[in-house]
Amino acid sequence: MRVRVDISQFRREYLKGGLSRANLHDDPMLQFAEWFDQARKTEIADPTAMALATVGSHGQPSQRTVLLKYYDEKGFVFFTNFESRKAKEIKDNSKVSLLFVWLDLERQVMINGTASRISAAESAKYFMTRPKESQMAAWVSSQSNPLTSRQILLQKFQEMKKKIGEGKVPLPSFWGGYRVEPVEIEFWQGRKNRLHDRFLYTRKGESKEWVIERLAP
Repeated sequence: MRVRVDISQFRREYLKGGLSRANLHDDPMLQFAEWFDQARKTEIADPTAMALATVGSHGQPSQRTVLLKYYDEKGFVFFTNFESRKAKEIKDNSKVSLLFVWLDLERQVMINGTASRISAAESAKYFMTRPKESQMAAWVSSQSNPLTSRQILLQKFQEMKKKIGEGKVPLPSFWGGYRVEPVEIEFWQGRKNRLHDRFLYTRKGESKEWVIERLAP
């Protein structure tokens, strides 16, 4: 069966704002903090959701949505199973890309950088803040590996709950965080007639100072 759905006429104008060099912070992390704070104050369901793109050993890119758990001057941190596809691909190629899409604000933030594991102590600190059920889920899910049925997964979860009881859930050795240290951060603001505003921050030279340039839409 051949399927062709024409959605070429499905469009809208972006009219919610603009972005100028005069209003940008010199430090992209401060600019991100400002935009992120604004996204949090809207009705966006998951402002922390970001697409993470990695590239496998055969050159095939893959993407998935992960949640930003915190950020600082060093970069953006998310957590995962070290045996997952994303973790294996990061091991082969630590260069990754992140994308925040806040359509309610007609904004995107695109980040290119290098991912590396954070310390076990830092991972444990976050792990202990997770709901207990989420802690146990990290133990029972062999992330990205084939699963015969959902029932098997639920059975393993129930067995884990029975085993732990009222006790504390330890940090799995195969689970933890990655920090993406950015080398490029682009801020995109939708504008009328597809004449969008785009500003790219790039680290330059040994000083790693940020250079800002406007990009054509």
